[in-house]
Amino acid sequence: MYHGGWWSLIRADESKGKAKIDRKLLSRISTYGRPYWGYILIVLIAIVLISLIELIPPLIFRRLIDIVIPQKDFQQLTFLALAMIAIPITSGLIGIVERYFSAKAGEGIIFDLRQEMYVHLQNMSIRFFTHTRSGEIVSRFNNDVVGAQNAITGTIPSIVTNLVTLTSTLLVMITIDSRLTLLSIAVLPLFLLPTRRVARILRDIRRKAMEFNADLSSLISETLGINGALLVKTFGRQRQESEKFREINQNVRDIGVRRALVGRWFFMGLGISGAIGTALIYWAGGYLVMTDVLTIGTIVAFAAYLTRLYGPISSLTNVQVDFATSMVSFERVFEYLDMPIEIQDKPEAFELSVVTGEVRFENVSFSYGNGDGNLQNEDDAELSALPSDESAPTILPDLTQRWALKELSFEIKPGELVALVGHSGAGKTTITYLLPRLYDPTSGVISLDGRDIRDVTQYSLVNQIGIVTQETYLFHDTVRANLLYAKPEAEQDEVISACQAANIHDFIQDLPKGYDTVVGERGYRLSGGEKQRMAIARVILKNPRVLILDEATSHLDSRNEALIQAALEPLMEGRTSLVIAHRLSTILAADKILVLDRGQLVEQGSHKSLLDEAGLYADLYETQFKGEKLEVS
Repeated sequence: MYHGGWWSLIRADESKGKAKIDRKLLSRISTYGRPYWGYILIVLIAIVLISLIELIPPLIFRRLIDIVIPQKDFQQLTFLALAMIAIPITSGLIGIVERYFSAKAGEGIIFDLRQEMYVHLQNMSIRFFTHTRSGEIVSRFNNDVVGAQNAITGTIPSIVTNLVTLTSTLLVMITIDSRLTLLSIAVLPLFLLPTRRVARILRDIRRKAMEFNADLSSLISETLGINGALLVKTFGRQRQESEKFREINQNVRDIGVRRALVGRWFFMGLGISGAIGTALIYWAGGYLVMTDVLTIGTIVAFAAYLTRLYGPISSLTNVQVDFATSMVSFERVFEYLDMPIEIQDKPEAFELSVVTGEVRFENVSFSYGNGDGNLQNEDDAELSALPSDESAPTILPDLTQRWALKELSFEIKPGELVALVGHSGAGKTTITYLLPRLYDPTSGVISLDGRDIRDVTQYSLVNQIGIVTQETYLFHDTVRANLLYAKPEAEQDEVISACQAANIHDFIQDLPKGYDTVVGERGYRLSGGEKQRMAIARVILKNPRVLILDEATSHLDSRNEALIQAALEPLMEGRTSLVIAHRLSTILAADKILVLDRGQLVEQGSHKSLLDEAGLYADLYETQFKGEKLEVS
């Protein structure tokens, strides 16, 4: 059962940026590079070759100034000139090879990382999605994975390049003149001293920037999606939402300005440090030339190498900052990857093939584990989908814990139609969540054909169950694609038959492109009744053994409801059907009625027997169904 493990990861105090770059983190990142070691080896060889080739031009300058020009050696002058052209061409071609394999390795690593995170989140329980903003998830895939990608394809190759360049340049400089080399590296403390502090500051700024961007993504997805836009407009909250967006947008702007300013001060300090080192070399080198200790060509070559020395040093200090901040991206991605999967298949899970549809609940209790007390249960599904910004929930003792279901036991025989009735919050929807294992019960056993559903694979379980909810979700795709989601291999004749059974085929035929018409975001180009019939057609196409209908005809007018009810009757024939019923016609057709109150089964039986008991069902009948009966009659 849930103990808040993944929640604590979600709510980790990210703003403090306390996570450290340790050997464990680096080792974990390196595991993603192992499949691409061949590409990485080619990249390293190319970097070394480029660094060695680019050491040659200063030596050419020295020879030109000290030997070729004084001796007026035109043949050697031509050769050196051609060499100066050949060097950048060769270096550039090798650079193209290096960039190609670097991109292949980097993009491959990020592909694996992104794919692993997507698959992992696909396996997370519904609890994760009801407590996590969709914009936050999108931000992890976009901002954080891209940040990790920049580290792999940019920062790490830059580190290797600069290290090789720095090492090779120092070796050459030492062979030219060790005294000037020591003087050149004397200014290194000026580069290194501010780096650690700046790295820490920029790391914290980067983490806050990511959080602000996640807030921005969440607000955009919530208020500019079709559902959010409708809510904002119908309540006239455009001004308030714009102000909220302005506040978050200002945070993004201000943290960006701060990051730019800190970076600029840092680079100014590096530039001054480099200028001091260069001035020292020219001063000391000029003195040595004037005292005939060194030649002018040597000083020119040495000055050229200074650029190759201070450039990599500056880059390495900056790369350290970039590397530290880019690790934040990996940390945030790993936070999601490390979230435990609450509902998993057992190693020896059984694969369901054909079932008869016998369903049994035995002493089933369930709590959503929402210790803040705001939600007694999730019978109203839209409540469970609301984002939560509360601190990590805790599981309270049984005395105070709110139960959605408490010691619930009932049996549904194969082919029976069972209606669930009760007041809002009674636990009806919770039952429909537990049967397909969207959640696992806190205690008790749910079985299908005598097998505990926790002992079978989730994939084979949901293949036996068809669900139609009140709130139908359609992808922004064609009618055909939305229908085939239930059975991708279905032939067109099967699709048409399912749509005819759901009384939607004629409507689809009249659409501009028929079955190839795009239904729009969440299917908003269709009416509520049309979407509901699409959902029913999708389940008919799936042809499951167990049906779960959450008031499947609630959005239909009386004519279409009658047609759909007629279509559902043969569909339910021989199948186990569990229906959350608010309509008298559904209740009268049921083989058994389960009456729920505050998560407990208080009555069960037929319509007539329950009326005779004069209990809760009789009260519900008087207040909710009797008028419908009179209207029907």
